[in-house]
Amino acid sequence: MANLLFDALFGRHIGKDTPFLLLPDRGDITHNAFLQLAGRYAHALTELGLKPGDRVCVQIDKSPEALAVYAACVQAGLVFLPLNPGYTASEVSYFLQDSGAGLFLCPDANAAGLKPVTEAQLETLNADGSGSFADRAAKLPATFETVARAGNDLAALLYTSGTTGRSKGAMLTHENLLSNTQTLIEEWHFSSGDILIHALPIFHTHGLFVATNVTLLAGGAALFLAKFDLDAIIAAMPRATVLMGVPTFYTRLLSDPRFTRELTAQMRLFISGSAPLLTETHQDFEALTGHRILERYGMTETNMNTSNPYSGERRAGTVGHPLPGVELKITDPESGAALAQGEIGSIEVRGPNVFVGYWQMPEKTAQELRQDGFFITGDLGKIDADGYVHIIGRGKDMIISGGHNIYPKEVELVLDAQPGMLESAVIGVPDDDLGEAVVAVLVAKDRGGAGLDIAAIKVAIAPLMARYKQPRLYVVATALPRNTMGKVQKNLLRAEHKALMR
Repeated sequence: MANLLFDALFGRHIGKDTPFLLLPDRGDITHNAFLQLAGRYAHALTELGLKPGDRVCVQIDKSPEALAVYAACVQAGLVFLPLNPGYTASEVSYFLQDSGAGLFLCPDANAAGLKPVTEAQLETLNADGSGSFADRAAKLPATFETVARAGNDLAALLYTSGTTGRSKGAMLTHENLLSNTQTLIEEWHFSSGDILIHALPIFHTHGLFVATNVTLLAGGAALFLAKFDLDAIIAAMPRATVLMGVPTFYTRLLSDPRFTRELTAQMRLFISGSAPLLTETHQDFEALTGHRILERYGMTETNMNTSNPYSGERRAGTVGHPLPGVELKITDPESGAALAQGEIGSIEVRGPNVFVGYWQMPEKTAQELRQDGFFITGDLGKIDADGYVHIIGRGKDMIISGGHNIYPKEVELVLDAQPGMLESAVIGVPDDDLGEAVVAVLVAKDRGGAGLDIAAIKVAIAPLMARYKQPRLYVVATALPRNTMGKVQKNLLRAEHKALMR
Protein backbone atom coordinates (compact mmCIF):
# COMPACT_ATOMS: atom_id res chain seq x y z
CA MET A 1 0.00 0.00 0.00
CA ALA A 2 1.20 3.49 -0.82
CA ASN A 3 1.64 6.49 1.44
CA LEU A 4 -1.06 8.82 0.10
CA LEU A 5 0.33 12.18 1.19
CA PHE A 6 4.06 11.50 0.89
CA ASP A 7 3.80 9.97 -2.58
CA ALA A 8 1.81 12.95 -3.89
CA LEU A 9 3.75 15.79 -2.27
CA PHE A 10 7.28 14.48 -1.91
CA GLY A 11 7.83 11.11 -3.53
CA ARG A 12 7.67 12.28 -7.14
CA HIS A 13 10.48 14.78 -6.48
CA ILE A 14 13.02 12.19 -5.34
CA GLY A 15 16.12 12.53 -7.52
CA LYS A 16 15.03 15.85 -9.01
CA ASP A 17 17.56 18.66 -8.75
CA THR A 18 15.01 21.38 -9.47
CA PRO A 19 14.92 24.24 -6.93
CA PHE A 20 12.48 23.93 -4.05
CA LEU A 21 13.49 26.35 -1.26
CA LEU A 22 15.13 29.60 -2.32
CA LEU A 23 16.96 31.03 0.69
CA PRO A 24 18.27 34.61 0.60
CA ASP A 25 21.02 33.92 3.12
CA ARG A 26 21.87 30.21 2.69
CA GLY A 27 21.60 29.39 -0.98
CA ASP A 28 18.96 27.30 -2.72
CA ILE A 29 17.88 23.79 -1.75
CA THR A 30 16.72 21.40 -4.45
CA HIS A 31 13.80 19.03 -4.06
CA ASN A 32 16.20 16.07 -3.93
CA ALA A 33 18.48 17.63 -1.31
CA PHE A 34 15.47 18.44 0.81
CA LEU A 35 14.17 14.88 0.55
CA GLN A 36 17.56 13.43 1.44
CA LEU A 37 17.50 15.54 4.61
CA ALA A 38 13.94 14.36 5.30
CA GLY A 39 15.06 10.76 4.78
CA ARG A 40 17.79 11.13 7.41
CA TYR A 41 15.28 12.70 9.77
CA ALA A 42 12.84 9.82 9.17
CA HIS A 43 15.58 7.36 10.13
CA ALA A 44 16.33 9.40 13.26
CA LEU A 45 12.68 9.38 14.26
CA THR A 46 12.41 5.61 13.96
CA GLU A 47 15.78 5.16 15.69
CA LEU A 48 14.24 7.00 18.65
CA GLY A 49 11.59 4.30 18.84
CA LEU A 50 8.69 6.11 17.21
CA LYS A 51 6.15 3.97 15.39
CA PRO A 52 3.45 4.81 12.82
CA GLY A 53 0.66 6.79 14.46
CA ASP A 54 2.91 8.25 17.20
CA ARG A 55 2.85 12.01 17.65
CA VAL A 56 5.91 14.19 17.12
CA CYS A 57 5.53 17.57 18.80
CA VAL A 58 7.74 20.41 17.55
CA GLN A 59 8.22 23.93 18.86
CA ILE A 60 11.01 25.09 16.62
CA ASP A 61 11.75 28.17 14.55
CA LYS A 62 10.90 28.25 10.86
CA SER A 63 13.71 26.83 8.74
CA PRO A 64 14.25 24.29 5.94
CA GLU A 65 15.12 21.78 8.66
CA ALA A 66 11.83 22.42 10.46
CA LEU A 67 9.97 21.77 7.21
CA ALA A 68 12.01 18.58 6.68
CA VAL A 69 10.72 17.28 10.04
CA TYR A 70 7.19 17.57 8.62
CA ALA A 71 8.20 15.62 5.51
CA ALA A 72 9.97 13.00 7.63
CA CYS A 73 6.90 12.51 9.80
CA VAL A 74 4.71 11.98 6.74
CA GLN A 75 7.20 9.51 5.27
CA ALA A 76 7.54 7.55 8.52
CA GLY A 77 3.78 7.43 9.12
CA LEU A 78 3.98 9.69 12.18
CA VAL A 79 1.57 12.45 13.21
CA PHE A 80 3.05 15.94 12.96
CA LEU A 81 2.15 18.33 15.80
CA PRO A 82 3.58 21.86 15.33
CA LEU A 83 3.35 24.46 18.12
CA ASN A 84 3.59 28.22 18.07
CA PRO A 85 7.13 29.16 19.26
CA GLY A 86 5.50 31.81 21.43
CA TYR A 87 3.77 29.29 23.70
CA THR A 88 4.98 29.24 27.30
CA ALA A 89 6.26 26.16 29.14
CA SER A 90 2.91 25.83 30.89
CA GLU A 91 1.04 25.82 27.58
CA VAL A 92 3.51 23.38 26.02
CA SER A 93 3.03 21.06 28.98
CA TYR A 94 -0.69 20.78 28.20
CA PHE A 95 -0.12 19.98 24.52
CA LEU A 96 2.48 17.33 25.29
CA GLN A 97 0.38 15.63 27.93
CA ASP A 98 -2.86 15.79 25.96
CA SER A 99 -1.32 14.48 22.73
CA GLY A 100 0.81 11.82 24.39
CA ALA A 101 3.67 12.84 22.09
CA GLY A 102 6.56 10.40 21.92
CA LEU A 103 9.11 13.06 20.95
CA PHE A 104 9.43 16.78 21.55
CA LEU A 105 11.74 18.96 19.45
CA CYS A 106 12.76 22.44 20.59
CA PRO A 107 15.76 24.78 20.17
CA ASP A 108 18.80 24.32 22.40
CA ALA A 109 18.11 27.69 24.03
CA ASN A 110 14.73 26.49 25.31
CA ALA A 111 15.61 22.93 26.28
CA ALA A 112 16.47 23.57 29.93
CA GLY A 113 13.22 25.40 30.58
CA LEU A 114 11.06 22.88 28.72
CA LYS A 115 12.61 19.61 29.87
CA PRO A 116 10.76 19.68 33.24
CA VAL A 117 7.34 19.92 31.55
CA THR A 118 7.64 16.89 29.29
CA GLU A 119 7.75 13.14 29.78
CA ALA A 120 8.43 12.70 26.07
CA GLN A 121 11.93 12.25 24.68
CA LEU A 122 13.46 15.66 24.11
CA GLU A 123 15.78 16.47 21.23
CA THR A 124 16.92 19.85 19.94
CA LEU A 125 16.82 21.45 16.50
CA ASN A 126 17.89 25.02 15.86
CA ALA A 127 17.07 27.45 13.06
CA ASP A 128 20.59 27.05 11.64
CA GLY A 129 20.15 23.29 11.31
CA SER A 130 22.23 22.34 14.36
CA GLY A 131 21.10 20.47 17.47
CA SER A 132 21.08 16.99 18.94
CA PHE A 133 18.43 15.75 16.52
CA ALA A 134 20.41 17.06 13.54
CA ASP A 135 23.58 15.44 14.87
CA ARG A 136 21.79 12.11 15.22
CA ALA A 137 20.34 12.33 11.71
CA ALA A 138 23.63 13.33 10.05
CA LYS A 139 25.02 9.83 10.63
CA LEU A 140 22.05 8.06 9.03
CA PRO A 141 21.18 7.14 5.41
CA ALA A 142 19.54 9.69 3.12
CA THR A 143 17.02 7.19 1.75
CA PHE A 144 14.17 5.83 3.82
CA GLU A 145 11.62 3.17 2.97
CA THR A 146 8.32 5.01 3.04
CA VAL A 147 5.74 3.69 5.51
CA ALA A 148 2.37 2.83 3.99
CA ARG A 149 -0.47 5.17 4.99
CA ALA A 150 -4.06 5.30 3.74
CA GLY A 151 -6.31 8.29 3.23
CA ASN A 152 -8.00 7.94 6.63
CA ASP A 153 -4.72 7.72 8.58
CA LEU A 154 -3.80 10.77 10.64
CA ALA A 155 -1.14 13.06 9.19
CA ALA A 156 -1.29 15.98 11.60
CA LEU A 157 -2.69 17.15 14.91
CA LEU A 158 -3.21 20.91 15.12
CA TYR A 159 -4.42 22.55 18.30
CA THR A 160 -6.89 25.40 18.12
CA SER A 161 -6.23 28.60 20.02
CA GLY A 162 -8.45 27.69 22.96
CA THR A 163 -9.80 31.22 23.51
CA THR A 164 -13.14 29.78 24.65
CA GLY A 165 -11.77 26.96 26.75
CA ARG A 166 -9.27 24.13 26.65
CA SER A 167 -7.36 23.89 23.36
CA LYS A 168 -8.66 21.16 21.07
CA GLY A 169 -6.48 18.98 18.85
CA ALA A 170 -7.94 18.84 15.35
CA MET A 171 -7.17 15.47 13.74
CA LEU A 172 -6.32 15.87 10.04
CA THR A 173 -5.91 12.88 7.75
CA HIS A 174 -3.84 12.29 4.63
CA GLU A 175 -7.01 12.68 2.54
CA ASN A 176 -8.00 15.93 4.31
CA LEU A 177 -4.69 17.53 3.39
CA LEU A 178 -4.22 16.10 -0.09
CA SER A 179 -7.76 16.70 -1.35
CA ASN A 180 -7.64 20.35 -0.32
CA THR A 181 -4.23 20.84 -1.92
CA GLN A 182 -5.39 19.34 -5.20
CA THR A 183 -8.42 21.63 -5.26
CA LEU A 184 -6.41 24.78 -4.53
CA ILE A 185 -3.92 24.05 -7.30
CA GLU A 186 -6.76 23.86 -9.80
CA GLU A 187 -8.64 26.88 -8.46
CA TRP A 188 -5.58 29.14 -8.14
CA HIS A 189 -3.84 27.88 -11.33
CA PHE A 190 -0.59 26.83 -9.68
CA SER A 191 2.12 25.26 -11.84
CA SER A 192 5.76 24.20 -11.70
CA GLY A 193 6.67 27.66 -12.96
CA ASP A 194 5.39 29.40 -9.86
CA ILE A 195 7.67 30.90 -7.23
CA LEU A 196 5.86 31.62 -3.98
CA ILE A 197 7.01 34.17 -1.42
CA HIS A 198 6.66 32.10 1.75
CA ALA A 199 6.75 34.47 4.74
CA LEU A 200 4.09 32.71 6.83
CA PRO A 201 4.76 30.62 9.95
CA ILE A 202 4.69 26.85 9.48
CA PHE A 203 2.95 25.93 12.73
CA HIS A 204 -0.38 26.96 11.21
CA THR A 205 -2.64 25.66 8.42
CA HIS A 206 -2.02 28.67 6.20
CA GLY A 207 1.76 28.44 6.00
CA LEU A 208 2.11 24.66 6.31
CA PHE A 209 -0.81 23.01 4.56
CA VAL A 210 -1.73 25.72 2.06
CA ALA A 211 1.50 27.48 1.09
CA THR A 212 3.86 24.51 1.44
CA ASN A 213 1.65 21.70 0.19
CA VAL A 214 0.45 23.64 -2.84
CA THR A 215 4.04 24.49 -3.80
CA LEU A 216 5.10 20.85 -3.44
CA LEU A 217 2.20 19.34 -5.36
CA ALA A 218 2.57 21.88 -8.16
CA GLY A 219 6.32 21.25 -8.33
CA GLY A 220 7.14 24.92 -7.89
CA ALA A 221 9.57 26.74 -5.63
CA ALA A 222 9.28 28.91 -2.54
CA LEU A 223 11.28 31.98 -1.57
CA PHE A 224 11.48 30.79 2.01
CA LEU A 225 11.66 33.65 4.53
CA ALA A 226 11.99 33.06 8.27
CA LYS A 227 9.23 35.59 8.98
CA PHE A 228 7.48 38.60 7.53
CA ASP A 229 10.18 41.13 6.74
CA LEU A 230 9.17 44.07 4.57
CA ASP A 231 12.65 44.57 3.12
CA ALA A 232 13.02 40.87 2.32
CA ILE A 233 9.61 40.63 0.63
CA ILE A 234 10.25 43.70 -1.50
CA ALA A 235 13.65 42.30 -2.47
CA ALA A 236 12.09 38.92 -3.34
CA MET A 237 9.18 40.18 -5.39
CA PRO A 238 10.99 40.57 -8.77
CA ARG A 239 11.75 36.81 -8.68
CA ALA A 240 8.30 35.70 -7.53
CA THR A 241 4.89 35.04 -9.03
CA VAL A 242 2.67 34.56 -5.94
CA LEU A 243 2.40 35.95 -2.42
CA MET A 244 0.26 34.35 0.28
CA GLY A 245 -0.25 36.55 3.30
CA VAL A 246 -2.45 37.91 6.05
CA PRO A 247 -3.96 41.43 5.86
CA THR A 248 -1.03 42.92 7.77
CA PHE A 249 1.29 41.95 4.90
CA TYR A 250 -0.71 44.06 2.51
CA THR A 251 -1.22 47.11 4.71
CA ARG A 252 2.52 47.22 5.42
CA LEU A 253 3.41 46.85 1.75
CA LEU A 254 1.06 49.70 0.90
CA SER A 255 2.77 51.90 3.48
CA ASP A 256 6.18 51.53 1.79
CA PRO A 257 7.08 53.83 -1.12
CA ARG A 258 9.22 51.08 -2.68
CA PHE A 259 6.07 49.02 -3.30
CA THR A 260 4.99 50.09 -6.77
CA ARG A 261 3.15 48.86 -9.83
CA GLU A 262 6.53 48.21 -11.48
CA LEU A 263 7.66 46.01 -8.58
CA THR A 264 4.60 43.76 -8.98
CA ALA A 265 4.77 43.57 -12.77
CA GLN A 266 5.56 39.85 -12.98
CA MET A 267 3.41 38.78 -10.03
CA ARG A 268 0.30 36.88 -11.07
CA LEU A 269 -1.51 36.41 -7.75
CA PHE A 270 -1.81 37.91 -4.26
CA ILE A 271 -3.78 35.78 -1.76
CA SER A 272 -5.01 36.86 1.67
CA GLY A 273 -6.55 34.93 4.53
CA SER A 274 -6.57 34.10 8.26
CA ALA A 275 -8.27 37.43 9.06
CA PRO A 276 -10.68 39.78 7.25
CA LEU A 277 -9.22 42.19 4.72
CA LEU A 278 -10.60 45.71 4.87
CA THR A 279 -12.40 46.92 1.75
CA GLU A 280 -10.16 50.00 1.80
CA THR A 281 -7.08 47.76 1.59
CA HIS A 282 -8.58 45.96 -1.41
CA GLN A 283 -9.22 49.24 -3.16
CA ASP A 284 -5.90 50.87 -2.33
CA PHE A 285 -3.98 47.77 -3.42
CA GLU A 286 -5.75 47.57 -6.76
CA ALA A 287 -5.33 51.29 -7.40
CA LEU A 288 -1.59 51.10 -6.76
CA THR A 289 -0.68 47.80 -8.40
CA GLY A 290 -3.50 46.88 -10.75
CA HIS A 291 -3.82 43.55 -8.87
CA ARG A 292 -7.00 42.49 -7.10
CA ILE A 293 -6.22 40.54 -3.92
CA LEU A 294 -7.86 37.10 -3.78
CA GLU A 295 -9.43 36.50 -0.38
CA ARG A 296 -10.37 33.03 0.85
CA TYR A 297 -11.76 31.38 4.00
CA GLY A 298 -10.39 28.46 5.94
CA MET A 299 -9.72 27.23 9.44
CA THR A 300 -7.69 24.70 11.38
CA GLU A 301 -10.35 22.00 11.27
CA THR A 302 -11.11 22.26 7.57
CA ASN A 303 -8.20 23.81 5.68
CA MET A 304 -9.73 25.97 2.91
CA ASN A 305 -13.50 26.13 2.42
CA THR A 306 -14.13 28.99 0.01
CA SER A 307 -12.27 31.26 -2.36
CA ASN A 308 -12.90 34.26 -4.52
CA PRO A 309 -12.50 33.29 -8.17
CA TYR A 310 -9.19 33.32 -10.01
CA SER A 311 -11.05 34.37 -13.14
CA GLY A 312 -14.05 36.52 -12.37
CA GLU A 313 -14.99 39.13 -9.81
CA ARG A 314 -12.97 39.07 -6.60
CA ARG A 315 -15.49 40.81 -4.40
CA ALA A 316 -14.19 42.87 -1.47
CA GLY A 317 -15.82 42.05 1.85
CA THR A 318 -16.51 38.45 0.84
CA VAL A 319 -14.58 35.19 0.83
CA GLY A 320 -15.97 34.04 -2.51
CA HIS A 321 -17.77 30.79 -3.25
CA PRO A 322 -17.44 27.29 -1.74
CA LEU A 323 -14.57 25.36 -3.29
CA PRO A 324 -15.40 22.41 -5.55
CA GLY A 325 -16.31 19.42 -3.39
CA VAL A 326 -17.11 21.60 -0.38
CA GLU A 327 -20.72 22.08 0.69
CA LEU A 328 -21.51 25.21 2.71
CA LYS A 329 -24.81 26.18 4.29
CA ILE A 330 -26.10 28.81 6.70
CA THR A 331 -28.14 27.47 9.61
CA ASP A 332 -30.03 28.69 12.63
CA PRO A 333 -27.56 28.51 15.55
CA GLU A 334 -30.22 27.13 17.86
CA SER A 335 -32.14 24.63 15.74
CA GLY A 336 -29.61 23.81 13.01
CA ALA A 337 -32.29 24.40 10.35
CA ALA A 338 -31.08 25.81 7.04
CA LEU A 339 -31.76 29.53 6.55
CA ALA A 340 -32.83 31.38 3.45
CA GLN A 341 -30.34 33.14 1.20
CA GLY A 342 -29.23 36.45 2.65
CA GLU A 343 -30.04 35.56 6.26
CA ILE A 344 -27.29 35.58 8.88
CA GLY A 345 -26.61 32.36 10.71
CA SER A 346 -24.05 29.71 11.56
CA ILE A 347 -21.71 28.56 8.80
CA GLU A 348 -21.54 24.78 8.39
CA VAL A 349 -19.31 22.96 5.90
CA ARG A 350 -18.92 19.41 4.64
CA GLY A 351 -16.33 17.87 2.33
CA PRO A 352 -13.17 15.76 2.09
CA ASN A 353 -11.23 18.67 3.63
CA VAL A 354 -13.12 18.50 6.94
CA PHE A 355 -11.23 16.96 9.86
CA VAL A 356 -12.31 13.72 11.52
CA GLY A 357 -12.70 15.03 15.06
CA TYR A 358 -10.97 16.41 18.15
CA TRP A 359 -8.25 14.36 19.78
CA GLN A 360 -9.61 12.50 22.83
CA MET A 361 -12.69 14.72 22.92
CA PRO A 362 -15.60 12.59 21.65
CA GLU A 363 -18.25 14.76 23.28
CA LYS A 364 -16.84 17.98 21.81
CA THR A 365 -16.54 16.26 18.44
CA ALA A 366 -20.19 15.23 18.60
CA GLN A 367 -21.22 18.80 19.45
CA GLU A 368 -19.44 20.38 16.48
CA LEU A 369 -19.26 17.63 13.85
CA ARG A 370 -22.73 16.43 12.89
CA GLN A 371 -23.42 12.80 12.06
CA ASP A 372 -24.12 13.77 8.45
CA GLY A 373 -20.58 15.19 8.16
CA PHE A 374 -21.35 18.91 8.43
CA PHE A 375 -18.97 20.80 10.71
CA ILE A 376 -20.34 23.71 12.74
CA THR A 377 -17.54 26.22 12.20
CA GLY A 378 -18.51 28.68 14.93
CA ASP A 379 -18.45 31.48 12.35
CA LEU A 380 -21.49 33.55 11.49
CA GLY A 381 -22.13 34.43 7.88
CA LYS A 382 -24.52 34.83 5.01
CA ILE A 383 -24.66 34.03 1.29
CA ASP A 384 -25.63 36.88 -1.02
CA ALA A 385 -27.74 36.73 -4.16
CA ASP A 386 -24.67 35.98 -6.30
CA GLY A 387 -23.52 33.11 -4.09
CA TYR A 388 -20.64 34.98 -2.43
CA VAL A 389 -20.07 34.07 1.21
CA HIS A 390 -19.78 36.89 3.74
CA ILE A 391 -18.18 36.27 7.15
CA ILE A 392 -20.03 38.30 9.77
CA GLY A 393 -17.90 37.20 12.74
CA ARG A 394 -17.42 34.47 15.29
CA GLY A 395 -20.54 33.20 17.03
CA LYS A 396 -18.95 33.88 20.40
CA ASP A 397 -18.44 37.51 19.34
CA MET A 398 -22.15 38.10 18.77
CA ILE A 399 -23.55 40.66 21.21
CA ILE A 400 -26.95 40.25 22.85
CA SER A 401 -28.07 43.66 24.09
CA GLY A 402 -31.57 44.23 25.43
CA GLY A 403 -32.67 41.02 23.75
CA HIS A 404 -31.34 42.07 20.34
CA ASN A 405 -28.71 40.06 18.44
CA ILE A 406 -25.94 42.37 17.20
CA TYR A 407 -23.31 41.21 14.74
CA PRO A 408 -20.10 43.24 15.34
CA LYS A 409 -19.01 43.04 11.70
CA GLU A 410 -22.06 45.04 10.58
CA VAL A 411 -21.18 47.85 12.97
CA GLU A 412 -17.45 47.67 12.14
CA LEU A 413 -18.09 48.11 8.42
CA VAL A 414 -19.93 51.36 9.10
CA LEU A 415 -17.29 52.61 11.52
CA ASP A 416 -14.39 51.71 9.23
CA ALA A 417 -15.85 53.94 6.53
CA GLN A 418 -15.67 57.05 8.74
CA PRO A 419 -13.08 59.79 8.06
CA GLY A 420 -9.72 59.25 9.73
CA MET A 421 -10.50 55.64 10.68
CA LEU A 422 -7.95 52.88 10.12
CA GLU A 423 -9.96 50.05 11.67
CA SER A 424 -12.35 49.20 14.47
CA ALA A 425 -13.35 46.33 16.70
CA VAL A 426 -16.82 46.11 18.23
CA ILE A 427 -17.30 44.08 21.41
CA GLY A 428 -19.93 43.47 24.04
CA VAL A 429 -19.21 44.20 27.69
CA PRO A 430 -21.37 43.32 30.73
CA ASP A 431 -24.16 45.82 31.44
CA ASP A 432 -26.59 45.62 34.36
CA ASP A 433 -29.47 47.00 32.32
CA LEU A 434 -29.02 45.55 28.84
CA GLY A 435 -27.06 42.39 29.61
CA GLU A 436 -24.36 43.53 27.21
CA ALA A 437 -23.49 46.98 25.94
CA VAL A 438 -21.91 47.71 22.58
CA VAL A 439 -18.40 49.18 22.82
CA ALA A 440 -16.33 50.29 19.82
CA VAL A 441 -12.54 50.24 19.98
CA LEU A 442 -11.20 52.57 17.31
CA VAL A 443 -7.78 52.93 15.70
CA ALA A 444 -7.11 56.14 13.78
CA LYS A 445 -5.02 56.34 10.66
CA ASP A 446 -2.66 58.64 12.57
CA ARG A 447 -2.51 55.99 15.36
CA GLY A 448 -2.73 58.72 17.98
CA GLY A 449 -6.43 59.28 17.56
CA ALA A 450 -6.16 63.02 16.96
CA GLY A 451 -7.88 62.66 13.61
CA LEU A 452 -11.02 61.07 15.04
CA ASP A 453 -14.04 63.19 15.92
CA ILE A 454 -16.18 60.90 18.07
CA ALA A 455 -19.10 63.32 18.15
CA ALA A 456 -19.10 63.50 14.35
CA ILE A 457 -18.89 59.70 14.10
CA LYS A 458 -21.97 59.33 16.30
CA VAL A 459 -23.90 61.73 14.09
CA ALA A 460 -22.73 60.04 10.90
CA ILE A 461 -23.68 56.50 11.87
CA ALA A 462 -27.03 57.37 13.47
CA PRO A 463 -29.06 57.11 10.24
CA LEU A 464 -27.13 54.03 9.06
CA MET A 465 -28.12 51.48 11.70
CA ALA A 466 -30.71 50.79 14.34
CA ARG A 467 -30.17 52.56 17.65
CA TYR A 468 -29.61 49.31 19.55
CA LYS A 469 -26.63 48.49 17.29
CA GLN A 470 -24.89 51.81 17.86
CA PRO A 471 -22.00 51.76 20.34
CA ARG A 472 -22.74 53.06 23.83
CA LEU A 473 -19.06 53.84 24.37
CA TYR A 474 -16.05 54.56 22.16
CA VAL A 475 -12.46 53.73 23.11
CA VAL A 476 -9.53 55.02 21.05
CA ALA A 477 -6.50 52.70 20.88
CA THR A 478 -3.17 52.84 19.09
CA ALA A 479 -3.60 49.27 17.78
CA LEU A 480 -5.83 46.21 18.08
CA PRO A 481 -4.42 43.07 19.71
CA ARG A 482 -3.77 40.35 17.14
CA ASN A 483 -2.51 36.79 17.16
CA THR A 484 0.32 35.60 14.96
CA MET A 485 -2.00 35.16 11.98
CA GLY A 486 -3.38 38.68 12.20
CA LYS A 487 -6.77 37.90 13.76
CA VAL A 488 -8.09 40.49 16.19
CA GLN A 489 -8.22 38.94 19.66
CA LYS A 490 -11.57 40.19 20.86
CA ASN A 491 -11.35 38.04 23.95
CA LEU A 492 -8.46 40.26 25.09
CA LEU A 493 -10.46 43.40 24.32
CA ARG A 494 -13.45 42.08 26.28
CA ALA A 495 -11.21 41.25 29.24
CA GLU A 496 -9.56 44.68 29.12
CA HIS A 497 -12.80 46.64 28.92
CA LYS A 498 -15.24 44.41 30.84
CA ALA A 499 -15.70 46.95 33.64
CA LEU A 500 -16.54 49.93 31.42
CA MET A 501 -20.31 49.77 32.08
CA ARG A 502 -20.09 48.67 35.72
